[in-house]
Amino acid sequence: MLEAVVAIARAARLHPILAVVPGWLAVPADVVAVRNDDPERGMSRSIQLGIAAMPTEIGAAVILLGDQPTLPAASVRALLAARGARPVVSASVDGLVLPPVLLEHSAFGMVDRLDGDIGLRELIRDDPGLVTTVAMEEMPRDVDMPTDLKGL
Repeated sequence: MLEAVVAIARAARLHPILAVVPGWLAVPADVVAVRNDDPERGMSRSIQLGIAAMPTEIGAAVILLGDQPTLPAASVRALLAARGARPVVSASVDGLVLPPVLLEHSAFGMVDRLDGDIGLRELIRDDPGLVTTVAMEEMPRDVDMPTDLKGL
């Protein structure tokens, strides 16, 4: 699935591409591996590690989830096109804020407040004035179990 999400990032012309992965997982040659040797600490830890590893000259980071291999690259490009005065750009479906999420460099510090297996959703919902939402037609399917793969 990592390869599918990396392909989405490539198609959206994201660069550099960083992947937060367990220590044992190999990544494609053009991807920067950010090792998470304690994935049990949840999604928040992965987001924190990824943002901390971003080059300082990067203006923004797009957070893609490894369990959404069917996300259209056009959705990522829509986030990029919506960049503006607000520091967060997020997808939304029927008014519900969902990944992927774009964080401007000025918002990188938000991730320090994360804890456990919760991403940015709660922080974004707590302060909607920080967020530009981009309406998507449907949420990409999560692939969390082997049976989910069969449904694709």
